[in-house]
Amino acid sequence: MTPADLAHPPQDPAPTRGPCPEFQPWLALLGGALLLPFAGGARPVGLAAWLVPMLLLRFLRRQPALRGLGLVLLLSLPGLAFQWRGVLPFHDWRQGGALVLIAFGTLLPYLADRLLAPRLPGLAATLVFPTSLVTAERVAAWGPMGSWGAAGYSQAGQLALCQLVSVTGLAGIAFLIGWSGSMGAWLWAAGWEDRAARRGVWLCAGSIGLVLLLGGLRLALRPPAARTVRVASLARSLSAPPSQLMAGAAPTAAELAGFRSQWAALNAELLARSDREAQAGARIVFWAETSAQTLKVDEPALLAQGQALARSRRIYLGMAIGSWSPGRPKPLENKLLLITPEGAVGWAYAKSHPTPGGDAATCAPGVGRLPCLDTPYGRLSGLICFDADFPRLAAQAGPLGIGLMLDPGEDWPAIDPVHTDMAGFRAIEQGFSLVRHASPGLSAAFDSQGRRLGALDSPRSPGATLVVEVPVAAARTLYSRWGDVFAWACVGGLLALAGWAWLRPR
Repeated sequence: MTPADLAHPPQDPAPTRGPCPEFQPWLALLGGALLLPFAGGARPVGLAAWLVPMLLLRFLRRQPALRGLGLVLLLSLPGLAFQWRGVLPFHDWRQGGALVLIAFGTLLPYLADRLLAPRLPGLAATLVFPTSLVTAERVAAWGPMGSWGAAGYSQAGQLALCQLVSVTGLAGIAFLIGWSGSMGAWLWAAGWEDRAARRGVWLCAGSIGLVLLLGGLRLALRPPAARTVRVASLARSLSAPPSQLMAGAAPTAAELAGFRSQWAALNAELLARSDREAQAGARIVFWAETSAQTLKVDEPALLAQGQALARSRRIYLGMAIGSWSPGRPKPLENKLLLITPEGAVGWAYAKSHPTPGGDAATCAPGVGRLPCLDTPYGRLSGLICFDADFPRLAAQAGPLGIGLMLDPGEDWPAIDPVHTDMAGFRAIEQGFSLVRHASPGLSAAFDSQGRRLGALDSPRSPGATLVVEVPVAAARTLYSRWGDVFAWACVGGLLALAGWAWLRPR
């Protein structure tokens, strides 16, 4: 790109129609800034995620690149701060630095559109922004926050649209949101009288309509028809881990005795409640993340109690244990053990992605391999909380034929309820049922098409148990077979568009 591309705005393909055309880009910027706080975050407004790109693109395409991008960056910071409030695990200067990095990452697709789209013909120009958006999300997914901030999560609950992720993953929804924004900005600038813009909008709208139609048909004609199993999930009474252990310090003998006494009572409560659910008919019972607390040396005794319970009640018991080794640099083992009705350990899984911040400083990551066990209720697997934010990890489930995923979690108000809704996307992508128990937070069960089968709001119902009948047969999806082919096609498409723009006569 030449300096002129940065210093001067491109010309609209046709004169802008309507009242006060010189103020319309500025009104678009204002509208985008006001809607941005609700385009993502813990409680997104789905429509806002579709409107913000159109409004910001409309503004940027009428401004010199440096001035326009600078203004968008400045005005987007409050909106992004609202979206990410309480999500980032830092409480010092690093939080501000991370927010600025997120803002720059969010701006990259707009930068690509501003530099490349004016050098390309109509329809091709509208593809720059959506392919850039998918590419940016693809790169971000390899970072420490996984898929957090992906545009597709703003559409949680729109089940017909969300069926698209069973084919394309999150990239498909991001592409449609980006393409509709680019098309809308083109039509706004060119006017309805412009035949090319009008045809482009009809093509985009028809594509979205087709996705909704096919998604609706999938929901109506191919609902999960597998037999169900009764699953119960529960959590300990709320209790923060001791600060001495979190800091890696070596507690005194008196402090260790206090920990043992407190934990013994909490663990006994978990086992008693699990016993009641087994007597009530649950065949699978599991606990929220680190609900059982123990010292590493005492872990065999706790495990023996769980094995005795599973054997006596003939259930599968998922013991989510926080096992402490005082004095080590990372003293916590955050794991989920599945005990079979015979009292054996069917598998043991360690959390693969400790949450950045205090969790990562305390807990060593696992090997990143999903467990698998054949049972009369299908193949069972498990992951832990933040692990579900990494589609690459969950992608192991499709080839393994997992029918039911257990997901113990531990959330906080700033990520409730979106964190549980995010986990539901993994169920659609890979074709398994998922039960997530978050304490505190929203706990929910999803079938392989993302239907919410049951839910429990822990802050409003402390100490309650989620009990749900869950279908357990695996439904192998195209995405579980093809992986991120669509996302990589968008990356390739962006490179092709950049090459075309570079070689095309100005």
